[in-house]
Amino acid sequence: MKISSSFRQWFPPFLIDTVNNIFGNTIKFSSQVSSWDFAVRDCVGYDAASILNNVLDSTLKVKQGIASYERDSVLFYKCEYDWSILSGLMFASARNSGRLNVLDFGGALGSSYFQHRGFLNELSEVRWNIVEQVHFVQAGRDYIQDKILRFYSSIPDCLSENNPNVIFLSSVLQYLSDPFDILKSLMISNADVLIIDKTIVNDSRSDRLYIQHVPDSIYKASYPCWSLSESKLIDAVSSHYLLKADFPSLSFPVLKLIKSEFKGYIFQRIVP
Repeated sequence: MKISSSFRQWFPPFLIDTVNNIFGNTIKFSSQVSSWDFAVRDCVGYDAASILNNVLDSTLKVKQGIASYERDSVLFYKCEYDWSILSGLMFASARNSGRLNVLDFGGALGSSYFQHRGFLNELSEVRWNIVEQVHFVQAGRDYIQDKILRFYSSIPDCLSENNPNVIFLSSVLQYLSDPFDILKSLMISNADVLIIDKTIVNDSRSDRLYIQHVPDSIYKASYPCWSLSESKLIDAVSSHYLLKADFPSLSFPVLKLIKSEFKGYIFQRIVP
């Protein structure tokens, strides 16, 4: 989870204050590292069982109505919408007769769905499909899955049962060893809309690799983390998708140290 300054125009004061109080400026980035394998050796990653337990416990409280939604296991008790993401989802729905079928890659246990379900559940049809690591998928199927939320351990498994009209990637691409390969795999779905959000980018032509350290107040973890070249990212999908909108997403002062920022994008599929 990440957050702090120039995004104020997108987020209400309650959410800004809450997230800043929780996360502050305590997220840190190491010096640039040379390879993914080298970075992994020094990290405590997202696959740790303790992280899943924290996320599952929080998500169950959301599902039970005790909290409004969770983000990285942190509970929020007042629903604060991410209007840019909701706009992209509603745009996709409007283009598909009020129906929404989402492939949410790296969506944990449904955090983004629960955050926006107050609007999404007014649509004529919603199916939210999450592709995640195996232990998250098992927990999702055991405790969270219902007629809307479904969990899959691979892109092919998800596409074998679904025809998504939205590909959704929120705060995930920078944590993949090969984000451009994943993008290529997702584009075979023929989804009408592609939404990329909370992604760390820079204005050079080079992807740069760091180690991100999460505050102990959230959970003890560190990840290899890319700062992706924004131009390369847009180029990577340009054969299939046209950029409709980009917007500032979460932002930390600490990102200035690595000359990067969080941004989001909404793309529309190019019709041949």
